[in-house]
Amino acid sequence: MTTLTFPAPAKLNLFLHVVGRRQDGYHLLQTVFRLLDFSDELSFTLRDDGLVNLVTPVDGIPEDQDLCVRAAKLLRSRSGTTMGVDIALKKRIPMGGGLGGGSSDAATTLMALNQLWNLNWDKAKLLELGLQLGADVPVFIFGQNAFAEGIGEKLSAVQLPAAWYLVLIPPVHVSTAEIFSNKELTRNTIPIKIPPFSIWQGHNDLEQVVCSLYPEVSRRLKWLKQLENTTIAAMSGSGACVFAEFASESEANDAHKRIPADMTGFVSRGLEYHPMYKPE
Repeated sequence: MTTLTFPAPAKLNLFLHVVGRRQDGYHLLQTVFRLLDFSDELSFTLRDDGLVNLVTPVDGIPEDQDLCVRAAKLLRSRSGTTMGVDIALKKRIPMGGGLGGGSSDAATTLMALNQLWNLNWDKAKLLELGLQLGADVPVFIFGQNAFAEGIGEKLSAVQLPAAWYLVLIPPVHVSTAEIFSNKELTRNTIPIKIPPFSIWQGHNDLEQVVCSLYPEVSRRLKWLKQLENTTIAAMSGSGACVFAEFASESEANDAHKRIPADMTGFVSRGLEYHPMYKPE
């Protein structure tokens, strides 16, 4: 029985600007995605009966709503394959944390099944399919750190300096829809141009709203912002996770050792490329 195992890395939004809103209600964004060496792990075992089966259900998520299952069924439908798959997911990336775990799982599923089912789709077709699953899915298929515009689907590769990150995980689940619909959210940040731009002059427009609603996020972010040697301290995506960037692993580890006893987090290296990245 053929089985493939792949990582699904987390991401950070080094900044996130809301620059407008489309008529259909979707927000227009500008952000920089940074891939992290901190991953879920997915194993895919070929089935010849056309069934898609999640071997490891995630608590609180019905199987038909799981992004891995949705990705596999969408690819199966669009490709017309008669093959199926058993999917086993080892979850490490916190859900509802702004680290893109579900989106990354979906992207890895599409890329892995493209191989396992011998479909040989090009990246452009996978990107188009990924966007139907969620605005953050395409960047993981794109496979590089990226400057993103539109609703997050217009991607341009960016070169980022080597960096290490201390990521704190507040014990709350933030609803992205709730934050984007909040009347206090500013939606008129002036767009920046690429190139040139400075990541360190950016900010996260969602931060203020999230921190006002979730004191646990605010407290962790304040703690990170008082650290020395950080180049960025911000919230990722719509939260809840917050992070600080360091130039070296030792600086990140030193900060990790000092986090208060009631906080949890991890240290991770920034990646240049997705582990499954293949240049075209």
